[in-house]
Amino acid sequence: MMNAVAVDMPDVKSHVSAEEWEARVSLAAAYRLVALYGWDDLVFTHISMRLRGPEHHFLINPYGLMFEEITASSLVKIDLSGNKVMGSPYEINPAGFVIHSCIHDAREDAKCVLHVHSINGVAVSAQKQGLLPISQQSTFVLSSLAYHDYEGLALREEEKPRLVRDLSDKNFLMLRNHGLLTIGATPADAFLFMYVFEAACMIQVRAQAAGGELIPIAKPILDGIQAAAQQVTRGLGSALVWPALLRKLDRVNPGYAD
Repeated sequence: MMNAVAVDMPDVKSHVSAEEWEARVSLAAAYRLVALYGWDDLVFTHISMRLRGPEHHFLINPYGLMFEEITASSLVKIDLSGNKVMGSPYEINPAGFVIHSCIHDAREDAKCVLHVHSINGVAVSAQKQGLLPISQQSTFVLSSLAYHDYEGLALREEEKPRLVRDLSDKNFLMLRNHGLLTIGATPADAFLFMYVFEAACMIQVRAQAAGGELIPIAKPILDGIQAAAQQVTRGLGSALVWPALLRKLDRVNPGYAD
């Protein structure tokens, strides 16, 4: 059984709305699930969530905690510039928020942005052809996939407009030579999208390693997959998969709701 590190935290729950607390619990769960599935990169990368309201406030991970340690109370509330707007003993990694901030700012539907440096995802992002249409999982991703070329560490403000341009209205983004990113209305949806994205990359890497000739999925199927994908996945992240994932998390790493 895994437990979060003991940290003296202020009484966050009594100082935020019930809606914000629910958002905190869901986001903390997403962090721990990313760790559980092995997509985390020590203390690096982020999952950010925009809170309801005109202030443009966000929740993000405290810099220095492993994803498996994050709790609802330890999440840091920040503004669009990465400044803390609520007391917290933790700092954040402002450089890592560059990618997230521009997406949240540009896309009203981007309530939750999940970015990982998963091994399989980075391996495929380094391939010139990117994600190949060779699995059912890949068809869901390809129905809403964009690419952004690598420009070095995401530290510079001038990269933001190019990233927003490349992403456009898509929900899956492959950052070349870097990693994967998904956008969702909730942490549940962003996580489900990432599960399918990483699975598609893992299948591709393993299929390529086997050395045989790959069978591409026919274009007419790919052309029609977007409507089918929306029909199959609409609501499943929140309605079916997410509650089951939370039950699993409660068994193996409880405490995220603290």
